[in-house]
Amino acid sequence: MARTLIKTVLFALSVVALGALAAVAANAETARSYDVFGGGQQAAPTQASPSSTFVDDPWAVDWIDPWDAPRRIEDFENAKAPLSDAPTLGDAGYWPLLRAISMYSNIVEWGGWQRIPDGEPLEEGTIDEARVPLLRKRLIATGDLDGSAGNPTVFDATVTKAVQRFQARNGLLPDGVIGKRTLDALNVSAKARLALLERNLKRINKLSENLGDRYIFVNIAGQKLEAVSNGRVERRHRVVIGKVDRQTPEYTSKITFLAFNPYWHVPQSIATKDILPQVRRDPSYLKRLNMRVYSGRYGGREVNPYSVNWNQATGSSFLFRQDPGPRNSLGTVKIHFPNPHAVYLHDTPSKSLFGRNIRANSSGCVRVEDVHDLTTWLLKPQGWDRARVDALVNSGDRKDIRLDETVPVYMIYLTGWVDEHGVVNFRDDIYGRDGRQASL
Repeated sequence: MARTLIKTVLFALSVVALGALAAVAANAETARSYDVFGGGQQAAPTQASPSSTFVDDPWAVDWIDPWDAPRRIEDFENAKAPLSDAPTLGDAGYWPLLRAISMYSNIVEWGGWQRIPDGEPLEEGTIDEARVPLLRKRLIATGDLDGSAGNPTVFDATVTKAVQRFQARNGLLPDGVIGKRTLDALNVSAKARLALLERNLKRINKLSENLGDRYIFVNIAGQKLEAVSNGRVERRHRVVIGKVDRQTPEYTSKITFLAFNPYWHVPQSIATKDILPQVRRDPSYLKRLNMRVYSGRYGGREVNPYSVNWNQATGSSFLFRQDPGPRNSLGTVKIHFPNPHAVYLHDTPSKSLFGRNIRANSSGCVRVEDVHDLTTWLLKPQGWDRARVDALVNSGDRKDIRLDETVPVYMIYLTGWVDEHGVVNFRDDIYGRDGRQASL
């Protein structure tokens, strides 16, 4: 309660406390937007050193300015090492997001940005006297492009890099081309972006002040996972989340055990929507997937699938269980935490999904890339290393390993945040939850 009150007061004061600082940045950006057609050269911005720890005075932290952050595309998805180990949740994520809100407030106050008209895709080499100047101004407004020299009507290599930076922090394929999805993201108004950041600040602030010494955070909309220990991110993983019609829920729980080489007991909903239609077309489908059938919803005697009239069967007629193996839908490990949604973190045999830009392909559970690294992280306090994890996986033995101390897991739907590079990120509201919570 005290924490919420303090943050509420600081949030109100931030308009004054940060307003003056952000106004300077806003004026500088405004000036650059009018100087974009000029020929003057500007010095490269000074990059602050990132900080991974929270101090008593949140305004004294040497934050990376989101408008002066690294501009190379390899600093995003393909970064070999993060610039900071600061987590997204807690104070380390709260204060940078609050600062970004103050900056976007000032952008709104000085007019936001103009809409770029629809038209043919824009890419490097394009010359357009109307749309390219507007594109340049739009990229300058949020610091993706410096207001440096260059023909204002030409989409040159500098603009390409700026577009890639914008795409990366908006969860878009960073190809440097202004297609429909990129144009739509560019044309979201500054006022709408500000409202989105404020909404996500509320989401972060709802969590308990004590997140735990070790915890896992799943950013559902961001399709990323952080493993945090003592206030520092020790691992980051890409994840696959639920489809739009089978959404991953927001939930807080504690990881209790890990199931190695697990069976998969097919949920009734998946049996109805996915398994039965396949079996009706071809009963051998079950054999190919190494899946057994048991009578009754909760499993009784094993049934020969060729003896069943599948056209009369329903999702509750049988229990489907997939044996451990390379085609098991849970892969080689399931990370379990109690919840009423029957979801968990797990491996997957479909590794190619992690290479996709949009990874909403599961039935609600969260599939984790390089899950054995995360498994090792969870079991490290119990003396496990990667070699021991691999040995158990490779043995094929079905085994549950309970955690001596449970690890909190926070599954939150963030569509706006400040990332480990100090860069403001946005993601599509793929589940439509922002609209439903706009009045909160």
